[in-house]
Amino acid sequence: MKKVVVVTGAGISAESGLKTFRDSGGLWEGYNVYDVATPEAWKRDPDLVQHFYNERRKSVLEAEPNAAHYALVKLEEKYQVTIVTQNIDDLHERAGSFRIIHLHGLITKSQSDRNPNLTYDIPGSELKMGELCELGSQLRPHVVWFGEAVPMIENAAKECYEADIFIVIGTSLQVYPAAGLIDLVPAKAKKILVDPRAMEISAKNIEMIPENAATAVPELVERLLNQ
Repeated sequence: MKKVVVVTGAGISAESGLKTFRDSGGLWEGYNVYDVATPEAWKRDPDLVQHFYNERRKSVLEAEPNAAHYALVKLEEKYQVTIVTQNIDDLHERAGSFRIIHLHGLITKSQSDRNPNLTYDIPGSELKMGELCELGSQLRPHVVWFGEAVPMIENAAKECYEADIFIVIGTSLQVYPAAGLIDLVPAKAKKILVDPRAMEISAKNIEMIPENAATAVPELVERLLNQ
């Protein structure tokens, strides 16, 4: 069974109605990202940060997977599929995928403010100030903020080294360290980029599909299943 590694970004979630800060030049739902998505912001105003992510979590829970998410599940009929996502939502999980690496965390979970390896499921959409981990410190969103390490990048790298097919969906791979994953893929592997702005990217030996994910991914999956 051939190994497919799929890297997904904001574009696939946007088609389920979820916005990201990159939609509006550094603003995320009207907030400057450095006021809500950095360790410094958490130290400065944890109530604001907590409120912001509670609102984003509510949006995630109200959103539904789209045709692209479901198509990637279907791809597992013939291939060993690993999804490496830059998104913090759980739409891949809800669509039915199970081999998922979340590079930037998962908004439906919390983590200890003292030990990031202590994570907990959040019941519902709200994480409250005063909710503590087993060490007695405040729980914060399980999200990798700007300036923090990306702990799952090594796991993602190992998958990329072994890829027979490498698919990028809904991201232009401009943000590191995720952008460097394509450089780890074997030269003989087939590489495909699905993004409306694909033709703006200068890259060699990559099949460019300049379309939205919900339209292009089901068609791509059918083609790969019929090969």
